[in-house]
Amino acid sequence: MTRAGIAAARSSTAQLAEIIPQVDDEQWELPSACAGWRVIDVVAHLAALASEAVDPPPPDPSLPQNRERYHDLRVDERRGWNHAEVLDEWRRSTPRQLDLLEAAQEPPGADEAVEVPGLGTYPRHLLANTMAFNVFCHLRNDMLAPNGPLPFTLPEPTDDQVAPAIDFMLAGLPQMQGPELTATVDRPLVLDLTGPGATTVTVFPASGPDGELTVTPGADATTRVHSTALDFIAWATTRKPWRDHCRITGNTSAATPFLDCLNII
Repeated sequence: MTRAGIAAARSSTAQLAEIIPQVDDEQWELPSACAGWRVIDVVAHLAALASEAVDPPPPDPSLPQNRERYHDLRVDERRGWNHAEVLDEWRRSTPRQLDLLEAAQEPPGADEAVEVPGLGTYPRHLLANTMAFNVFCHLRNDMLAPNGPLPFTLPEPTDDQVAPAIDFMLAGLPQMQGPELTATVDRPLVLDLTGPGATTVTVFPASGPDGELTVTPGADATTRVHSTALDFIAWATTRKPWRDHCRITGNTSAATPFLDCLNII
């Protein structure tokens, strides 16, 4: 199971809860580092996800199939809310979301496949890692300086916070972009991530025309992409240019199309 994921989700959520009382009304209105969203919109996004987790809405085929556009829609629905209303929703729903994710670590349902529209299919227990990734990424990259506008500091990220987020990103990598990303890999590539959240994995090409990429532990290729895991969270979500944060050894031309295309949501 991924109990590390629920611990990481709780840890980053607790840090966000420490930051929120320090933010004033003007700061909530500042543009975040997430394009098109104010700082308050980032919290609205997290609140919307929490509310949907604890009270799932009925299926609606008219909603955007693209996950990023879906997130924009949910944020737009809350743009008329005042700051207190957004924060109240986040405070009300987030503890219940965490409790549900904790319960999802228990058999027999922990290994049940769950489809996350626009993101892929995951074992239920791994959904804790999605929250660990989401809160960590938005807080550290979009809200807080030096990338975001809020001039507050947190302790340096720990392996316990970063590794579960990386685990989700690697689980989502073969699924989120489907054939678009699959077409960029025609030979194995190694991702060598260092620092907090360190891991080394090999991305293998699809085995057939309708197949997906596979990601396995270890270094089984000569072409390698070297980066810190913290930087990976930023450039693999296209928040920062990968060229500023990666070093390629081996066949650069084999890795470049993959890196140019990768966009983990």
